[in-house]
Amino acid sequence: MFQPFTRHQSPKLGLALALCLGFSSATASELDPKAISIKLPEQINWVANPSGSESAVLVGDPAKPGLYVVLNKWKAHHNSKPHSHPNDRFITVISGTWWVGTGTDYDPEHLKPVPAGSFVTHYGNEIHYDGAKDEDTILQIVGIGPATSTPAK
Repeated sequence: MFQPFTRHQSPKLGLALALCLGFSSATASELDPKAISIKLPEQINWVANPSGSESAVLVGDPAKPGLYVVLNKWKAHHNSKPHSHPNDRFITVISGTWWVGTGTDYDPEHLKPVPAGSFVTHYGNEIHYDGAKDEDTILQIVGIGPATSTPAK
């Protein structure tokens, strides 16, 4: 049967709980760098590209074989011309609206909107073009390198 704490046991229990909570919050605030790595937005290194976009490599090296993760920021009113990539690329629209088209004929009037939160797959060796219209758009792109781009003929 449950017996309530006596008034003599209560302060001891309170002290024990306070010590446990104090120790757990002190150790919880220190992260083990072998277990986790965090980059805050101001620590992400954005690099301008000639296409009117900026990119930031988060994981890997898109120029080399292997997994890579990059952020791509399309500046408003900039689009790519029709092109393809040798490998599949997996893209999440983080913010803004991304505009996409397919085929060798560049037709910005028929770009389709892809809102933030959407997931897109660019299939290897298939021709597409994309960009931003009236607002900057941020994408996360995951793929297997090397991440080359071949203009459509």
